[in-house]
Amino acid sequence: MSEINAVTFEVIRNRLVAISDEMRIALQAVSGSPTVTEASDFFTGIFLPEGSVVSMGFQVSFQAPVCGEVIRHINGKPQLKVKDGDIFIGNDPYIGALHQNDVQMIGPIYADGEIIAWAGVEAHETDVGGMDFASWCPKAKEVWQEGIRIPCVKLVDQGEMREDVLEMIVTASRLPDQLGLDIRAFIATVNVARRRVTELVSRYGAKVVTEVMKRMIASSEARLRARLRELPDGTVHAADFIEHDGHNNVLYKIDCKAIKKGDSLTLDFSGSSKQAPGFINATRSGLVGGCAGGVLTTLGFDIQWNQGLLDPVKIVAPDGLICTAQFPAPVGSATVETIWSVSNASMAALNKLLATSPKYRHRAQCISDGCMATFNLGGINQYGEPFGLHLMDPLAAGSGAFATKDGIDAGGPITSPVSCIADVERNEQAVPLFYLHRRLVSDTGGAGKHRGGLSAEVALTLGGIDKAMALVMTHGAESPNTAGLAGGWPGSTVVQSMGWGSIEAGLPNDDGKWERFGPKPGLMPMTNRDIYSVIWQGGGGWGDPLEREAAAVARDVASGAVTVDAAREIYGVVMNGAAVDAAGTERQREALRKARVGEFDTDPAKKCAEPPFASLSENLFIAQDERGTHVVSRAGFILSSGNTNWRRGAKSVTLDKLPERYRIDLHADLRCTVQYCPASGALLAVDFHRKDENPADDLMLELATIPRLAA
Repeated sequence: MSEINAVTFEVIRNRLVAISDEMRIALQAVSGSPTVTEASDFFTGIFLPEGSVVSMGFQVSFQAPVCGEVIRHINGKPQLKVKDGDIFIGNDPYIGALHQNDVQMIGPIYADGEIIAWAGVEAHETDVGGMDFASWCPKAKEVWQEGIRIPCVKLVDQGEMREDVLEMIVTASRLPDQLGLDIRAFIATVNVARRRVTELVSRYGAKVVTEVMKRMIASSEARLRARLRELPDGTVHAADFIEHDGHNNVLYKIDCKAIKKGDSLTLDFSGSSKQAPGFINATRSGLVGGCAGGVLTTLGFDIQWNQGLLDPVKIVAPDGLICTAQFPAPVGSATVETIWSVSNASMAALNKLLATSPKYRHRAQCISDGCMATFNLGGINQYGEPFGLHLMDPLAAGSGAFATKDGIDAGGPITSPVSCIADVERNEQAVPLFYLHRRLVSDTGGAGKHRGGLSAEVALTLGGIDKAMALVMTHGAESPNTAGLAGGWPGSTVVQSMGWGSIEAGLPNDDGKWERFGPKPGLMPMTNRDIYSVIWQGGGGWGDPLEREAAAVARDVASGAVTVDAAREIYGVVMNGAAVDAAGTERQREALRKARVGEFDTDPAKKCAEPPFASLSENLFIAQDERGTHVVSRAGFILSSGNTNWRRGAKSVTLDKLPERYRIDLHADLRCTVQYCPASGALLAVDFHRKDENPADDLMLELATIPRLAA
């Protein structure tokens, strides 16, 4: 490796990254599916012979380690007899996929008679069979009911397509033409990577290209380990919740403990719920994918995405959990349920860790787009042909606020940084539906000093046909998944409903025909007289809403992002027409702070007079006096001494229902506890937890390792 100079390394490194993007271009050029061409719900990458990812695109980060699992599976199966020109296809979540809809193909890249790399591609397919259209089957009790499982089959044998295998696969789908076209797009994508890597090898030699690939991984690992060393040691806790397993409205918890020591990180999910009887489970491949989504985006924001960002991370979870489900548990909705929530929980924990660092706090972000409220539409179109659409518009939910700025309205998930939604006209052209509207919704962004991004909403009906089948499901209708941080509130929960025969009366109204759905109503007939309406989750907010600049709230009111009533009741800002009533705002905010805690605690013995030398987040600081080291509020009130378990000193208020202005509905088994500074009424944290549990301490850090504030 020392023989490769820096210029050669950078040329080859950038070429390998460009090849991953050229794979994307090939895939989108051939595919006819809006899921691929518009929403970028796919993955492309190059891997080492043993399965480590070398370079990848910025599409679905959950997929980064998954093709590697299939490569390792092939390496462990000598009977597969890999040869030059072969391409393998698979989608078995118990081998290396996230769920059956995620069909993947991988092909070896040879040089001098040996495999020097693999090319991998994956995309979500609208239907691969199963008991329900779209292969998301809420009533499934075992994986056999969820569509064809392809363990790992050779589809192209030394450059020759095995048409019998292709026919077997596409025949299982309700949309064989769409699936077949995407499979051919996969083949084109793998072949593009082969040609381009072969060109590199012909110029620089196999040994040099191989060593550059290894150095790319080593470089990313070194940079991540250096970053971890800059962050405090200890344990950071976060959790996310999923309601309804397809059979019963049971509440499930994804529990993440991020244990950071030196330059290594452990993500422990041992406290998560047991596996479910329904389709919301994830296999261990899904758990690893969800963690990759959290680590790559939160810690690797300026580092080359590859195996080097994953190797310093150890993932701990016993078998049989909702995130490590055992065969034959159903896992059809894993990507939009448990895997999504694994990513939420890991990102929340890691962002809390970043918030303790003056150097990295500006990167700390609340949770974005906390769930994927799924709507699939299928049937026979006006031309007598089968059609199907996986609506990707839920990617227009709000993104989380940062420690220094608001979230992005309709910004979507950061785990797919370049994902998009199709133009309204593109979806209407692709399938027989008609949009009544697609627009932003007031008060959906999580309240905070910095506001979470607003969510969008859509209302749809059919266009050109009389009837079709709609599959409707989500979590996050009764659990807020876009967690706020540092005292910020989560964004709104999902609202999905159907106006049966309401096309003449219009959008949600009191005509008595509107049915508001729970989390997973499932498959249902829909006619061109019906209207489907859904509002997704807004992004999480950062910091106490009463600390938001009144002028910013006034701009929100003027733009429609925040209503006048929410401005007064949540942000404490009193509007006088288009202007802020400064005196009224001051009185309102003081009244709201006092209402939080009753009377302010003015006992001087409970305060630390010394200035803080470190901080944990927006309103939590570390200070020291003759009595020891303390966690204190901005008002200097001592919340804990000798440790960072500060909740024991806060004023806690537990709620089983939230005020309507927050637009957050709670599951019967979920509670919200808000933590306040007893001396000032400042909002320190908003915790969600099971009704039979207390809020967990989220920061258990070694005091001596917390980075110091600048002098």
